[in-house]
Amino acid sequence: MKNIRTIDLFDFNLEKGKQLEHIALSYEVVGQPLGTAPIIIVNHSLTGNATVSGRYGWWNGLIGENKTIDINIYTIISFNIPGNGFEDNYEALIPNYRDFTIRDIAAIFWEGLFHLKVKNVFAVIGGSLGGAIAWEMAALQPNRIENLIPIASDWKATDKVIANVLIQDQILNNSEDPIVDARYIANLRYRNQEYVNQIFKRTNLEISSISPIEKCVFTNNKCQIAGFRLMNFLLLSNDLTRNRRDFLSIANTIKANIHLIGIEAYGLFSADENRITFLKLRKIKPNVFYHEIESSFGNDAYLKETERIAFLLKPIFKSKKTIIRNKFNYTMGNYFMNT
Repeated sequence: MKNIRTIDLFDFNLEKGKQLEHIALSYEVVGQPLGTAPIIIVNHSLTGNATVSGRYGWWNGLIGENKTIDINIYTIISFNIPGNGFEDNYEALIPNYRDFTIRDIAAIFWEGLFHLKVKNVFAVIGGSLGGAIAWEMAALQPNRIENLIPIASDWKATDKVIANVLIQDQILNNSEDPIVDARYIANLRYRNQEYVNQIFKRTNLEISSISPIEKCVFTNNKCQIAGFRLMNFLLLSNDLTRNRRDFLSIANTIKANIHLIGIEAYGLFSADENRITFLKLRKIKPNVFYHEIESSFGNDAYLKETERIAFLLKPIFKSKKTIIRNKFNYTMGNYFMNT
């Protein structure tokens, strides 16, 4: 995270009625300089961060030079969810993680974009929790996104997700080794048998030969524990319809093309739920599309199956490249506010 920058937000009102005097919103920009190219917002997931490309980028199979999301063509902005624990910055910790919702994070991201004078974005994309935040961003500003791309995600938390969040919260607050224990349970709960076998590669069938904790190496420092509590608890608030109208009424206001990518055997946001969402959406919107990937990687599929995801996304980003290179139907005023 060498290219980290920070925006200071003040007197921010949270959905639950609290107000924060100060939020340090950190972010990275890669690709073309701000103000010169279409904007793509990349939202990280529960254990991710703002570094999306380059040597340490968690999505460098998708984002980079001559990749599907080409840094020679686009400006990519990725925010750290405030308090996610990746900066080892005690000042960035959230005072009470239970005060925050996914909707707050989406609103904070928009405040960051407005601070950067960004008016509209070509795409908002994210996997898992990042996709849920993308849904909220679209609901909050339904006219500012051209393409909404939630991957292995959904606009709501199922009962299973809610139950798991509460179990994880108990572990994180009561375990002597909280991050390791919480992640170990999550790995087993959200990965299928084939992938678990690949991780441990056990040849000796005796129980004594298993050393699963050695496969899960995490640091239990103060920032990471606090960050993990927050990130896990955000999933509890994943409901686009909370204190709003029904889902289709909300979706009908969203002008973006909606590209849903489901991942079979994904334990957090199932492909079944993605299919249901698609079938509902296509009754009211012509510009909604659905693709599905079968993968043994389970929850890690959106990170590891980048070639297959890139293939599905190529038509979206290739069409924009053609427009830009032909200098046709593109003005910077579509994307940036006047200063």
